[in-house]
Amino acid sequence: MLLVSHPRAQETKLPPPPATRKDNVKEVIHGVEIVDPYRWLEDQSSAETRAWIDAQNKHSDSLLGTWAGHAALKRRLTELIKIDMISVPRERGGRYFYKQRLASQEQGILYMRKGERSAEVLVDPNPLSPDQNVSVSLEGVSDDGTLVAYGLRNGGEDETTIHLINVDTRQEPPDRLPRGRYFTISCLPDKSGVYYSRHDADGPHAYFHAMGTDPAKDTIIFGKGYGQDKILLTGLPDGGRYLMITVLHGSAADQTEIYVQDLSTHGPLQPIVNDIPARFFGEIGGDVLFLRTNWKAPKGRILAVDLKNPGRDNWREVLPEGESVIDSFSLAGGQLVVRYTVNAHSELRVFDAAGHFLRELVLPAVGTVSGIESRWTGKEMFFAFASFHIPQRIYLYLAESGAQSVWAQVKVPIQTENLEVQQIWYTSRDQTRIPMFLLYRRGLKLDGKNPALLTGYGGFNLSETPAFSAAAALWAEQGGVFALPNLRGGGEFGETWHQAGMLDKKQNVFDDFIAAAEWLVENHYTQPSRLAIMGSSNGGLLVGAALTQRPDLFRAVVCRYPLLDMLRYDKFLVARYWVSEYGSADNPAQFKVLEAYSPYQHVKAGTKYPAVLFVTGDGDTRVAPLHARKMTALVQASTDWELPVLLHYDTEAGHSQGVSVTKSIDEVSIWVGFLFWQLEIPFKAPGS
Repeated sequence: MLLVSHPRAQETKLPPPPATRKDNVKEVIHGVEIVDPYRWLEDQSSAETRAWIDAQNKHSDSLLGTWAGHAALKRRLTELIKIDMISVPRERGGRYFYKQRLASQEQGILYMRKGERSAEVLVDPNPLSPDQNVSVSLEGVSDDGTLVAYGLRNGGEDETTIHLINVDTRQEPPDRLPRGRYFTISCLPDKSGVYYSRHDADGPHAYFHAMGTDPAKDTIIFGKGYGQDKILLTGLPDGGRYLMITVLHGSAADQTEIYVQDLSTHGPLQPIVNDIPARFFGEIGGDVLFLRTNWKAPKGRILAVDLKNPGRDNWREVLPEGESVIDSFSLAGGQLVVRYTVNAHSELRVFDAAGHFLRELVLPAVGTVSGIESRWTGKEMFFAFASFHIPQRIYLYLAESGAQSVWAQVKVPIQTENLEVQQIWYTSRDQTRIPMFLLYRRGLKLDGKNPALLTGYGGFNLSETPAFSAAAALWAEQGGVFALPNLRGGGEFGETWHQAGMLDKKQNVFDDFIAAAEWLVENHYTQPSRLAIMGSSNGGLLVGAALTQRPDLFRAVVCRYPLLDMLRYDKFLVARYWVSEYGSADNPAQFKVLEAYSPYQHVKAGTKYPAVLFVTGDGDTRVAPLHARKMTALVQASTDWELPVLLHYDTEAGHSQGVSVTKSIDEVSIWVGFLFWQLEIPFKAPGS
């Protein structure tokens, strides 16, 4: 373990935070007494909790704006974030559907463009709310492009209201699906109805809605008996002959089930796979179901199932497991376009339907491919690419010729040629080698004095690959080091890597993160008094664990939308999805694992904790905001230091994208400004 001296205290004594009442609830779980001094803060709607939130926000606001460079930093972030944006288009019937937002607009507008004609506005959410925090999302399009399902979301909530619109007449039928947590929406080719799936109070269900009928009377076609830990997806491939239903066992989908129904013959819903403890994701091309799976292949392989003869004995392997991870695949013009993850960055390789290699698509740098839109019967494929130093570009790929071109490009006012990206490897506590990306300004001096921002995730089989971030780019522009390690628990090296950071192996993730911080110090990129960490959601759990396990190693911590009380997390909102990843305190063996690292249970009175900013709000309907509320109160009461422990609590912001650009800039400038303040970084205007 790297031994470090503790960061210095704030030179100017800060006012104390508001006092918080303790009630010290005690309970015995599997023979262990657990004390919860702030259980009352779990009640989000009580008058006492709301008064506490108001007092905390008032205290935080009085301090967060005291850093002299805050206004200049916010202006620079506004320049980097308030830019023209465009999404990857979806083609149906020769029409292209996409979202676009001009720099002058708060929300993206849903457009339709036919051929080379001018784009037409389908849905503009900007006038729909006074604060412009209602956003629109494209949910489904009929094969001929004349019927669109779109969602309206308030702030950062996961819940949406689903609307249907006739593209030709711009008329909306009364078939509106009520506010809920929808997974998928699929329109029948003849536009007589839509299939959709939704999270209900008793679990996930698939429905069919016949156009012109009352949505309240829609019948459940699948899902009865599944618990709240399952996710259910519906899909209709080109032509709408087959309905495919996928059941995910938890968010990480360590086991999935796939069912297919031939709608042309009104046949029964047939199970393709429902008894193998592995991950399967399918795409249908013609009468063939292509399956990406980690069954007998931790790094993934692709199988083909003849839907006219789908028995398992007839499955054939199209692409075998290789050295690189098969992260996803798409069907484009009769071809398989496979996204590989190679040493934590994306590669795109194209194969024919039999698995013969055709070509590799050219990418401009080490980075991330996302948002692929294509069809088996189509001729085009669109995808997005970005890296730490390259803002998003959207590419068009023509399947027949293999031609590739830039369809759209985001322009950000930053001299990315002055930034450098490096990938290094370091050793974790158990000697496992971990890769880490570094972003910094060219000519960086390794004198141990650079401000560094370390972030990570490490969970749910999600890969942390290079992508553009205004906050990261600004950090590097200002002379800092931005660091992103590829922690175990992610999917960068396949299912084995994922399993090495989940359930009883979760401590490996925290060890990997702490070892990354120690590497940055040992190699003179920074020092503890100049080192900050930031994480969101599962990454909030990560930095919460780092805060409680190694408080001496960091000067400042930003913990956004976090999970922190791991003994109670699965009792709120949709957290049952995550039991397959973390376990549950209801299970005696899993309780021991969770209790050993749960950040809320490991805050110790009298500890010299770093400066901490917790970020959450009512709009987070995925991770209950109670985690940040309780942890704020506990750390404030426990720290024996003169550094701030603050809560920024917003009633609109949440897990999902959707808040206005102005509100997004406000939040980013608050947490980035907090780090600049605590690390004493003088803001310099670009070019100065």
